[in-house]
Amino acid sequence: MRSGRWSAGRQHRHRPGKVAPRACGRRAACDRRQKLVTAARVVRCAGVAADEPAWIDGLRRGEPAAFDAVFAAYRQRLYGYLVRMTRRRDVAEDLLQDTFLRLAQHARKLAPDTRLGAWLFTVAHRLVISWSRAQAVRAQLAGDLPAREAGGDDRSPLGALVESQAQLALERAFAQLEPPYREVALLVGVEGMQPAEVAEVLGQKPDAIRQRLARARTRLAAALGEHAPAARRKP
Repeated sequence: MRSGRWSAGRQHRHRPGKVAPRACGRRAACDRRQKLVTAARVVRCAGVAADEPAWIDGLRRGEPAAFDAVFAAYRQRLYGYLVRMTRRRDVAEDLLQDTFLRLAQHARKLAPDTRLGAWLFTVAHRLVISWSRAQAVRAQLAGDLPAREAGGDDRSPLGALVESQAQLALERAFAQLEPPYREVALLVGVEGMQPAEVAEVLGQKPDAIRQRLARARTRLAAALGEHAPAARRKP
């Protein structure tokens, strides 16, 4: 014998072709979350923004699924950039969290045509500058060498994660670049940005970025040339 609740549900069933309002709302929300997650997976595989308008719309609405999708899509790229710029994983983790905290704080104010990649890297770039200035002030007050020149682990930031001698040589070459050149080389060579996009992130003219990129490539080639003989001598 069926319960009264089940019977009542059958008595008030909607006619075929119509969906109950609550069920429709739940289904729409579910479909939306699934689309956001699917787009995030595409970005992780392809390295490009596949459905940013949907994410921005969700962020403006305050939807947690949209924030999760953006975090999943850009976390690794931003972390890699921050590690290479600060050469410290602990600092990179902190700045990564600060970057997404800024996104959460400004999500509802984003313009519909915002380019999330440029927006996030601009925030990360500014956080790196602030951190670098704070490090310089602390070093000056302490009367010691800057943190990067101080004692401790002087290996490449990703040295523990790679075994290839060529990769290690490349990491050392990047580390030798001055921060302005290293940043441009990373954004173009690693993140795949165009000079115009990098100019937007750094707040400079595209021609200036192209000149800096050319100099960065020249210095990288020279640094790699210095490491090459030693690498060839090793078994």
